[in-house]
Amino acid sequence: MLFYILKRIALMVPTLLGALTITFVVIQFVPGGPVEQLMAEARAGQGEGGGAYKAGRDSDAKQIEELKKLYGFDKPAHVRYFEMLGSFLRFDLGRSFLQNKDVWQLIKEKLPVSISLGLWTFLISYLISVPLGVAKAVREGSRFDVMTSLVVLIGYAIPGFVLGIFLIVLFAGGSFFEWFPLRGLTSDNWEELSWPARILDYFWHLTLPLICLVISSFAVTTMLTKNTFVEETRKQYVLVARAKGLSQQAVLYKHIFRNALIPLVTGFPAAFVGAFFAGSVLIETLFSLDGLGLLSFESVVRRDYPVVLGSLYLFTLIGLVVKLVSDLLYVAVDPRVQFGAVGK
Repeated sequence: MLFYILKRIALMVPTLLGALTITFVVIQFVPGGPVEQLMAEARAGQGEGGGAYKAGRDSDAKQIEELKKLYGFDKPAHVRYFEMLGSFLRFDLGRSFLQNKDVWQLIKEKLPVSISLGLWTFLISYLISVPLGVAKAVREGSRFDVMTSLVVLIGYAIPGFVLGIFLIVLFAGGSFFEWFPLRGLTSDNWEELSWPARILDYFWHLTLPLICLVISSFAVTTMLTKNTFVEETRKQYVLVARAKGLSQQAVLYKHIFRNALIPLVTGFPAAFVGAFFAGSVLIETLFSLDGLGLLSFESVVRRDYPVVLGSLYLFTLIGLVVKLVSDLLYVAVDPRVQFGAVGK
């Protein structure tokens, strides 16, 4: 297994390098870089009679060269590329062009929102999906199976942001009720509240965003769980176990569950990383939640390249590590898997 782990770690390097290289090359050909955007904002401010830049400075080539030097664009592309790789090897993600903060600091500021959305979406989705999928498999073909499949597919078909708009209009003071807050992760007076009140306030703010994210995310896991369990129940070892007189519960949880768990384990990394880091830009925008998804989107739109590349490097690295951990879980779930034979 040690050889397999070392091999996988070695393969992470070209994967990470490839993702960074492709993104860096694409960035070089995208029009409207940070210098151009800053100049455009300055001209817009000048047109309104204000702004930090005067009319003469906007069109001054000397000022443009100073901005390029400030952002490092006076250096050749290959020099900037290798400087970026050297910084990333030291886990120095750089400094934001537009916000004048370290990328690490920006990520730390946005992390609480992404942790809240991602972690609870992941946990609630699996806590609903796995028991529901097992129940559907046990009652395959029944009215319960048909009705729950209909509900699951309808929930999957509704886009999260559309459901979010509906919930805001209905429950967040849009037109009908004002039961839930419209913005933020906590109330303004959160620091003044007691700990029980803080916990209630926290989940009060998360209720509507989590409904939008969970409804659209648990359908795949539910159907995967059901289909896996149904497939396992038709295998020979299940028939043998039943022939020995074991109860339905014993067959289900002692024999079927462990084998059916393997596809679910493989889905953990994608579900966790997707929910934790990707989040939903539209959901964060709808409910005014300033998380990593919104940060990544705004950095791409505003050409804040250190944030784009730094967050890509961090998220890709974490995704590769989590994927390795999930593969190692195969051994714990299925003893038939022997990684030692993979490298031979």
